[in-house]
Amino acid sequence: MLTQTTTRVLEPSDLDAALEVLDRDPVANAFVAARVQVAGLDPWRLGGEMWGYYEDGALRSLCYSGANLVPVCATPEAVRAFADRARRTGRRCSSIVGPAEAAGPLWRLLEPHWGPARDVRAHQPLMVTEEPSREVAPDPLVRRVRKDEMDLIMPACVAMFTEEVGISPLAGDGGLLYQARVAELVGSGRSFARVEDGKVVFKAEIGAATARACQIQGVWVAPEFRGHGHSETGMAAVVEYALRDVAPVVSLYVNDFNTAARAAYRRVGFREVGAFMSVLF
Repeated sequence: MLTQTTTRVLEPSDLDAALEVLDRDPVANAFVAARVQVAGLDPWRLGGEMWGYYEDGALRSLCYSGANLVPVCATPEAVRAFADRARRTGRRCSSIVGPAEAAGPLWRLLEPHWGPARDVRAHQPLMVTEEPSREVAPDPLVRRVRKDEMDLIMPACVAMFTEEVGISPLAGDGGLLYQARVAELVGSGRSFARVEDGKVVFKAEIGAATARACQIQGVWVAPEFRGHGHSETGMAAVVEYALRDVAPVVSLYVNDFNTAARAAYRRVGFREVGAFMSVLF
């Protein structure tokens, strides 16, 4: 029997079906699920389109197409369909990111048309924990960043982004979108820092959050304070906040070449459960 397949932009009425797909892997899908739960599927509110791949009338896979291109629970057939659609519409995203088993094939199909990329990070371990650290005591000075501390936290966020991505988030629009995102995280109580004498020593954010899982991002220690364990004790503190106030599972993904960070996260209690891939343009 021939399988009937189709790919289309999802509409608000498709929300329940999309949430069912996202719920198949709440850890790997935390970023997209968090956006959908807040904004629904209206492209204006979502900040992009949600593509759906159907087999015999059932929604099987998704792909978020906005500032990032993110395959979700994408089968090999869905990846090919999403690559086809992305090739026709042209590149609108600044990165492809997602589980490596889907993001890798997606990039291989798009590279002849979208390449070369500025950077390809083919293996970024996905790590999780469900309990406070047993080995590392949380830093008691790590706390939520207050809304009146934007001028304090913003330079640290810019430094982290520039180190991690290789370009400044202030390029293009002068940083308006980036500043709005930082303000959103601060305002929602998901930005954390250790501050000494008016200077950020350590900082991290809970960048995506659902009732089932959350994802830590933007982990950064000021250069002059590195090598003193602040990343471990700071992360232990953020994990405690996250487990108590946000979700029962805390996740992050990290570059495989950052062996020091991977070791620190393992000491805090994280374990590797999969891998992401990021293609940066």
